[in-house]
Amino acid sequence: MTIEKVKGFRDIFAPESLKKEKIIGILQEKAKLFGFMPAETPTIEYDELLKGDNGNDEAVSDRFRLKDKGNRDLGLRFEFTVQLPRILKEFPNVKLPWRRYQVGNIFRDEPLRAERYREFSQFDADIIGDESINADAECLAFADSVLKELGIKAEIKINNRKLLNSILQKSNITKNQQQILREIDKMDKLSQQEIKKNLNKFLSEKQIKDLFNLFSKNLDYFTKNNFSGSEEIKELENLGKIYGFKIKFTPILMRGFSYYTGNVWEIWSNEKKAALAGGGRYDDKVGKYVNRKISAVGISFGTLLDYDKIDILDSVMKYLIISLNQDKEAINLAQQIRSKGKSAMIYYGKPSKALEYANSNLIQNAVFVGEKEIKSGKFKVKNLKTGKESLLRII
Repeated sequence: MTIEKVKGFRDIFAPESLKKEKIIGILQEKAKLFGFMPAETPTIEYDELLKGDNGNDEAVSDRFRLKDKGNRDLGLRFEFTVQLPRILKEFPNVKLPWRRYQVGNIFRDEPLRAERYREFSQFDADIIGDESINADAECLAFADSVLKELGIKAEIKINNRKLLNSILQKSNITKNQQQILREIDKMDKLSQQEIKKNLNKFLSEKQIKDLFNLFSKNLDYFTKNNFSGSEEIKELENLGKIYGFKIKFTPILMRGFSYYTGNVWEIWSNEKKAALAGGGRYDDKVGKYVNRKISAVGISFGTLLDYDKIDILDSVMKYLIISLNQDKEAINLAQQIRSKGKSAMIYYGKPSKALEYANSNLIQNAVFVGEKEIKSGKFKVKNLKTGKESLLRII
């Protein structure tokens, strides 16, 4: 028997775990500043709920399915928003608009690819019951505040599903719209020539030419010519100026073919060549079990949680207390340091191995506790990054 982890899953340790923890902490802190409150939902739901009406969607078809001892058809959540319709049915007295955030692991039985896992963490922030573009702006202002706090440079790419539909209509495209949008969605992976070649299966040369001509236009063109959805992007752009964030109009941005109903966005990192977050407005989903339309908009952070260029100096262990056969005093010193809100651990092994241990565990400072230090009440502190030494007095 080979003892190893299941393919598509991973173990995470420091320093990666510290970076992830710091990012999640900042997301939680900023979310609360914008009025989002924490929520928790079960990892397992009835498979009927998870499947919903979109059994052919990639995320839905990749769901993990299982049975319990009662032979009930169950599954692991593949996203958080799929649970919202159930919540609004089971808790009809939730006061709207409801701002909630959630962080946790989700599961997808996807084909294995580099840096894609079958279990991964996600952070969602949603506003349920507010149909105004102000709610869209609040989601993006929250995201912008997180990026600024983390020192990450990224673009906020914006499009609108109504505008996409309007572009197809103006190009006289009425058939195979889903397949056509899927081909256009590959523009960040394939050349324009390859996309056009693939579209030849569905469209005439004139339709392709008209389509790409419209994709080259700026937002003002669409607003002046009354393309549906363009006014929503324009309003969001103007609100962004008040909040202090910029958007980049991207008419080929797709996201969730059967999911989103209005503005859609992606937080794009040119450095990582990946989307750190994404989201948009999905007004036709969350009210389906209560037979009424309930507006909803949100943003989901996935790749951001694995962002590696994060300073974790404030997150690592501050002191390694090295006991030179003075265990009681080492414990007392560690407790004093902890009482001041600083992290500390005690090393009881051979001093020759202590510094090696500290370095391998990212500990910043080593403190030696021996008879000489106890008598003087002064402890030598060695900064393991700079090599500089200082004194720490007993308080």
